[in-house]
Amino acid sequence: MVLQARIAGPSRRGGLAALVVAIVAVAFAAAPAAADPIVLRFSHVVAPDTPKGKGAEKFKELAEAATGGRVRIEIHPNSELYKDKEELEALQLGAVEMLAPSLAKFAPLGLPEFEIFDLPFAFPSPKALDRVTEGPIGRTLLARLKDRGIVGLAFWDNGFKLMSADRPLRRPEDFRGLRMRIQASRVLEAQMRALGAVPQAIDFADARRALETGLVDGTENTPSNMATQKMDEVQRYATLSDHGYLGYAVIVNQKVWEALPADLRAALERAMREATVYADGIARAENEAALAAMIAAGHTTFLRLTPEERAAWVAALEPVRAEMASRLGPALIAELRRAAAE
Repeated sequence: MVLQARIAGPSRRGGLAALVVAIVAVAFAAAPAAADPIVLRFSHVVAPDTPKGKGAEKFKELAEAATGGRVRIEIHPNSELYKDKEELEALQLGAVEMLAPSLAKFAPLGLPEFEIFDLPFAFPSPKALDRVTEGPIGRTLLARLKDRGIVGLAFWDNGFKLMSADRPLRRPEDFRGLRMRIQASRVLEAQMRALGAVPQAIDFADARRALETGLVDGTENTPSNMATQKMDEVQRYATLSDHGYLGYAVIVNQKVWEALPADLRAALERAMREATVYADGIARAENEAALAAMIAAGHTTFLRLTPEERAAWVAALEPVRAEMASRLGPALIAELRRAAAE
């Protein structure tokens, strides 16, 4: 392209500036439009102000900055796109690119070993949990997802669970006959049966309504999830049992991931590492803040177990490990115990 311009006016310097402006303007007009960003839809089932919701937003911020805007992350919270039982199939079909499902969700894909995280009283501390998710067990489990067309990027923490119901839960016999909402998990079913309760698998999006209408009598969840769904408004009692763990795996459709340019994958992996540190770091604080807010609201009476009561819970739930050995694998359960031992 040949550009011709006449420099006019009394100032040659001013004319040169005008020429530069003209050249830049023509160059931008002639340049092809920048490529549209790659859009990755990140769907999840909880509220934006939960640890997972905030982790997703942090990943969006970091990912878009790290890729210079070449990748755009669209966050869809609160089962806006898919509910618990739908989201993994949607990911495999390519209807959504990213998810952060709870770990029990992988069992229907033929990976029941992910339910090992649902074993009661399996993790005596957050540090014990980290040794499992960041060690050989965690790496092996994420690697197995590739056989299902899924890439596992990270584990995200949401803390330890409490039990809530329409009556006080201090001893195992207090559960007798209660209909308890759980997420779909054979281990959680066994847990509730061991306590004498009747397990009811219900999608998270429908859990509060089930409690409100009396379809179920109680549930288990982390304080942050309980608070953001306002479950304390429909539960009279809750026990701070820390009996179980709730965590997620951040995953992406394998075909979509492998089609990304290598530099973008590397940038997204860096963003995910930073987002994981952030999400795990806020989980404890968010749960503590949610618990304090619910206590202050006064809708629910929160109970703390005595050492003797806690020992009774542990004894009642210990048989779940043996019952689930054939499903999870005795070697994996033994490895978990060694890794989590204090």
